[in-house]
Amino acid sequence: MDRSINFRGIAGSAGNIMQGMGKFVFGNEGPESKEDSYVERYLDRISNGTIPDDRRSAMTELQSLVAESRSAQMSFGAMGFPILLNVLKEDREDVELVRGALETFVSALTPIETSQGPKTEVQPASMNSDLLSRETENISLLLSLLSEEDFYVRYYTIQLLTALLTNSLKRLQEAILLIPRGITVLMDMLMDREVIRNEALLLLTYLTRDAEEIQKIVVFEGVFEKIFSIIREEGYSDGGVVVQDCLELLNNLIRHSSSNQMLLKETMGFDPLISILKIRRGSAFNFTQQKTVNLLGALNTVELLLTGGPSSESGKDANKNANQAALAQKNILDHLLLLGVESQWAPVALRCMALRCIGNLVLRNPQNLDSLAKKQVGEEPHVQPALNAILSIILRTSIAQEFVAADFVFKCFCEKNPNGQALLASTIAPHPNQGDTHRAASDMPFGSILLQALVSSDVNEDMEACCRASSVLSHIINDNLQSKDRLETPTPSLGRTEPLLHRIVTCLSIAASADGENNQSSHLEESYIQPVILRLLIVWLVDCSNAVNCLLESAVHLNYIIELASSKRYTACVHGLAAVVLGACVLYNASREKGRDAFAVADAISQKIGLTTYFLRFDELRKSLAHPSSKQRHRKELSRSSANSMSDFQEIEEDETNKDDQHPVLSEIFDSQFVNFLNKLESDIRENIMDIFSRTKTATAVLPAELEQKNGEVDGEYIKRLKSFVEKQCNEMQDLLARNAMLAEEFVKTGGSNTADTSQKPSSGRERVQMEALRQELEGAKRQIESLKTEKSQIEAEANHQRNLAVKMESDLKSLSDAYNSLEQANYRLDAEVKTLRQGGGVPYPDVEAIKAQAKEEAEKDSEAELNDLLVCLGQEQSKVEKLSARLAELGEDVDALLQGIGDDTAIPDDDDEDEDEDDE
Repeated sequence: MDRSINFRGIAGSAGNIMQGMGKFVFGNEGPESKEDSYVERYLDRISNGTIPDDRRSAMTELQSLVAESRSAQMSFGAMGFPILLNVLKEDREDVELVRGALETFVSALTPIETSQGPKTEVQPASMNSDLLSRETENISLLLSLLSEEDFYVRYYTIQLLTALLTNSLKRLQEAILLIPRGITVLMDMLMDREVIRNEALLLLTYLTRDAEEIQKIVVFEGVFEKIFSIIREEGYSDGGVVVQDCLELLNNLIRHSSSNQMLLKETMGFDPLISILKIRRGSAFNFTQQKTVNLLGALNTVELLLTGGPSSESGKDANKNANQAALAQKNILDHLLLLGVESQWAPVALRCMALRCIGNLVLRNPQNLDSLAKKQVGEEPHVQPALNAILSIILRTSIAQEFVAADFVFKCFCEKNPNGQALLASTIAPHPNQGDTHRAASDMPFGSILLQALVSSDVNEDMEACCRASSVLSHIINDNLQSKDRLETPTPSLGRTEPLLHRIVTCLSIAASADGENNQSSHLEESYIQPVILRLLIVWLVDCSNAVNCLLESAVHLNYIIELASSKRYTACVHGLAAVVLGACVLYNASREKGRDAFAVADAISQKIGLTTYFLRFDELRKSLAHPSSKQRHRKELSRSSANSMSDFQEIEEDETNKDDQHPVLSEIFDSQFVNFLNKLESDIRENIMDIFSRTKTATAVLPAELEQKNGEVDGEYIKRLKSFVEKQCNEMQDLLARNAMLAEEFVKTGGSNTADTSQKPSSGRERVQMEALRQELEGAKRQIESLKTEKSQIEAEANHQRNLAVKMESDLKSLSDAYNSLEQANYRLDAEVKTLRQGGGVPYPDVEAIKAQAKEEAEKDSEAELNDLLVCLGQEQSKVEKLSARLAELGEDVDALLQGIGDDTAIPDDDDEDEDEDDE
């Protein structure tokens, strides 16, 4: 076996690359050049050495050097790959050498952290990974090593593939798909010894990320059974990091595939998943960090099942409903309530994830909604309804993420559930012992607990509890007119009787004044409390004219909302939401009472805020909510790298608070659904206000006394006086319509630009009408010009296409013409030759076969003559040999000894001659 490689050639061709990259990465080549020479020397011994022990020793020293030096990694990548790959191919029988080669590859692909140098410098490990993964043959070679009997060969091979995946994921995924049975070989490793099984599990976890084809093959190979078998062997949630890897692999397979979710349900069922979530009551000290991460992975699996798959897949809703029903049959709600509600000693991240799963479990599912409404939590004698317990979490928790998760439960409970909303709204009434702050909340109905948080905020200054109660109340009354009407009755509280809506506005004003006093220190709290209360006002006022009328009963309320929309000391979010509240007071106003009708509200907006500024508030609101709504959609996936950070929501909350000016609660509560609702509402508000300013203030007109004919007034004078009155009214109406047209145009432009010079406004109504007509004509002309430009560009593009096509056809036609001319010339030449032959004395066409036979006969004659000459020569030589032999015999020489071996050199030609003679014969 020839395993020698022209190492000097490799070193020479790669030397410049090695030195150049070394200078680029490390800056200078002082100590690195020495290490490069060592790498070169070791590779030379491995490549050209003849003593096995020396080659193994060189491999061991090379591995140690590469594991410790980034310069050695760079040099090895430039020179050593072909040599070690050749070892893996040709020296399989030398197990120790193969082990060393694989371990060296692993060291070359493992990053070496250094405190020196910039963080942006090139990592030799990533460059080596890229180099090794370029050729599919290399990956195929590594996969073939997994069938070797030696344990360490398989182990280092798995490690090497995992290192490749961390740096060249997409390329390795594509390569493994091209290799026959590549995935099957990796799946077989799950049945290997525990150490290799764990490495293979981690490898498959990387491999199945966002790789649909690989996921299909893995599922077809029966990965679900193997995953849950490993989880059972490891002890479910009490297991180690292997359980975490199993759950991460499972989540990769079902995250974007409804079909895989259905297959999991049909083959394995959800019993193994429920077994992971089972915990004992009172196990306060058993929540290690690893157990928490394992439970988070299982809850992530539940959440993926309850979402039903990606929204783009058909049948997502049907799959989601089926998963909800199947999980409910396994009594998963009990386990989720134990984790999220009853286990207040459990880690915060675990409680939050369990609460989100409860919300997704009951979302638009009548059976599960009914189950949650009837559920009791706690142990005797401290038993209370589950919804009351979740409300207590909302009001008492000091962690924003837990409030958001518990609030999500009520959002899902109330969505498309009018009966549930009415049930909760029916309990909103003062409790006889509501003033007793020492009384346990578990003894009070749900609505009384909620009402107490809303109406007692000005006493204990617990504005955060009021804000959170407002969020729950907004879910209860959302799209439910019956629940809104139930809350319109005055509520006696703390010795006063007033509508609950008035109390909400009072709470909003208290929160604003408190934040105003501590504006610098509580900026984040301001952006958290006031927007949530304003959201409640918006939800309450929409489609409810009674609520609008109730709010406008006091002029103080309208003035305060206008102040929120106009004052500079509030955030853009508060400005915009206050503007939406004002717009709802216009849009859903059915009052005809002077000072409280829609025209009065719109006129107050115009005078105190300014229409341009008012509509700018909508744009500011849209911008302020754009980032949180998009951020809410991108949750961090649970993996080894993110597990530790995800297990502690408090760290995440601090990071988010430092990065954004807005409170992280807004990024969750103001989701895309609510933002879309605001956008639609904004459009309706604009249209309604434009309509208000385009019509008269009153619907009915009182007939002026001037229109009646006076006593003794002749008809001619009466007609003349009427004509003068009508002309005067026409002029006034024309000025009024011109003013309203300008206002309507300003509204349509949504407060667009403030750059117009107000000093150049037209003075009379007629000029305004003329300018409006000219503006409309100008806009029509602009649109027509844009249309013509578009049409012109399309025509020019089409003309260029046709021109290019004509040039191509002309070129093709010229080529065909040249080919045709050459064929014509060849045909003409052949015709001339035929005519010449025919005119040469009537000689017939030559017989080709006869010519061949004649040539063969002549060749045979020549060959026979040459053969005869050769035989004559041989005869003459033979006679000479005989004479010489006789003479030598007379002289006493041994003729046979002299002639021995002379014929051997001519043995093969003699045979060939005989073969040629036979062929000639």
